[in-house]
Amino acid sequence: MKYDLIKRRRVDVAALLMAAAIIGTGCGQTPVGSTTETNNAEEITATSDESNNEQQDTANEDDNNEASNIEESAEEETEAEEAEEEKNDEENDDSAEESEEEELPALKDSVEKTMGCRFGCAITGQEPWDLSVWDIVTKHFNCVTLGNELKPDSLFGYSNGKCPGTEEAELNGETITVPVLTFKNPEKILDKILKWNETHPDQALQVRGHVLLWHSQTPEWFFHEDYDKEKPYVTAEEMDKRQEWYIKSVLEHFVGEDSKYKDLFYGWDVVNEAISDSTGTYRTDTERPDEDLSEDTHGGNSSWWHVYQNESFIINAFKYANKYAPESLELYYNDYNECNAKKRSGILKLLEAVKAEEGAPGEGTRLTAMGMQGHYSVSGPSTAEFETSVKAYGEAVGNIQITEWDLSASDSYDSSDPASVEAEYEKNRKQYNLLYYVLKSAQKAGTAKVTGMTFWGTIDKYSWLQFRSNVGGGNKSGQSQCPLLFDSKYEPKPSFWVFAETDSE
Repeated sequence: MKYDLIKRRRVDVAALLMAAAIIGTGCGQTPVGSTTETNNAEEITATSDESNNEQQDTANEDDNNEASNIEESAEEETEAEEAEEEKNDEENDDSAEESEEEELPALKDSVEKTMGCRFGCAITGQEPWDLSVWDIVTKHFNCVTLGNELKPDSLFGYSNGKCPGTEEAELNGETITVPVLTFKNPEKILDKILKWNETHPDQALQVRGHVLLWHSQTPEWFFHEDYDKEKPYVTAEEMDKRQEWYIKSVLEHFVGEDSKYKDLFYGWDVVNEAISDSTGTYRTDTERPDEDLSEDTHGGNSSWWHVYQNESFIINAFKYANKYAPESLELYYNDYNECNAKKRSGILKLLEAVKAEEGAPGEGTRLTAMGMQGHYSVSGPSTAEFETSVKAYGEAVGNIQITEWDLSASDSYDSSDPASVEAEYEKNRKQYNLLYYVLKSAQKAGTAKVTGMTFWGTIDKYSWLQFRSNVGGGNKSGQSQCPLLFDSKYEPKPSFWVFAETDSE
């Protein structure tokens, strides 16, 4: 298809100070092994918050016959669609010129017809107040993930160095001392969504909660006596109370019976990135030898593990979430590098352990779906690796979701060279096309039920991959990136049309 013939009305907007709008990796590892730098969030600067800075494994095995067949089928399908679209372009050359913005198909509608699942994006910081971004979000997506605002450090007021203060709380008939929570950061965006939904019920947005338990972006003082990181770690028994109180407080505030936000949320990431890249087993307190546990927050090492020395806190998190979440709220495990064979094996064991403890609220766990973050590159994973992973997680849990989808650029990409940009956009389109084809095939075959696809951002220039973060992930080399469906000028890229097409069957 001649993508240069696809024109759209450009929206002129004043340049915003959008450091704050950059998505904290929510959880994913940068595919080509980048790191990011957490800035002062009180100044609304963005955090790319991924858990460690090891390179995403994009080394692919030689394509086997099955992978080749997938690629050929996907490309044949695309070529047929492109030929039909070029024919339509020629037929419509003499038609009255309309606004390109109006001509663009709404991606959420196309995906609904093809996959029957949610279609979302991540937003954070000031992005919702960039009117052109908001137009993209509300036209093309039906759900959003808040990139940083619902993480523990945000709900503790970004007081990572020192506890912001304490108060008394009741838990299971006992009075305990707890740190003060603040909900103003997420509520600013949630209130905007509520207002939008009230005035645009036909374009209503839902929200994915992200995240309750994570080794990263959780202040170190939370694990110590008197919430003072200079004092000893608390016991596992004491940490159980803190964990249950935190999950109870967050869920009751946002999805409790009296919460004005209760109808916004469709699901919540309960545990995030608990499996090690290096060992393929549980993430411990020594994942990164160069990182000291005394630091305010961690990119790789887990203070949760340091307190428990086992995975019981993971099981407990799902039990507490099941206890305090309404039955309608979906509960997820979420991780990156999930197509790497060694790590996939570890994730599957975690899922098995959580499923083994399933039970009624207050008694057991509940796990709705596996969140495959999808921080990939234009060269990997291979279709064979991706298909194997989708099938494995589908067999383990039933439902899967792509939760933080983006594609890092090839090493040769030069954003200042038009020819390089065109070539890179085509690589980006082809990889999205191949992976989407695998998802469509799995959905049709019943090997996995895909219940959601979410991209980690909206337009390229606000992607977390453009920046660095000291908690892992993001851009290490300073190379410009083009990972999403819309370019930095709010225009759809060739990859947009991968998801705009609907199955002809």
